[in-house]
Amino acid sequence: MKTPDFADRLSAAREAKKSLLDRAKAITEDPDRLERQKERAAVIAARNARIEQRKAEEKARREREAAEEAARLAAEEAAREAQRQAEEAVRAERLANRAAILAQEEAERDAILAARRAGRKARKRKGKH
Repeated sequence: MKTPDFADRLSAAREAKKSLLDRAKAITEDPDRLERQKERAAVIAARNARIEQRKAEEKARREREAAEEAARLAAEEAAREAQRQAEEAVRAERLANRAAILAQEEAERDAILAARRAGRKARKRKGKH
């Protein structure tokens, strides 16, 4: 058996390279392969569409929840404000009632004092006659 020389090895390498290129060319031109690629691309596009739809639905859900939360917070704030105003009105009414009672008590004390003074004046006048 003869040992391959450099030229034989180069020729074998060229043949191997050529057969690899021919095989790759045959694979790329295979109509079944092209069909499989189209099917894969369609599956990928459908998956991406579903992912985008889920993202859009999730975004819409988050926005809806945020709007509901904002409405709930606004309603709670309005309820707190209404309660505060009601408490303020009750407090103002109590103050007005207390002021009226104090004014009435003051008027009664003034009337009592005026009656006492009038009585003293009357006794002084009575005593002078």
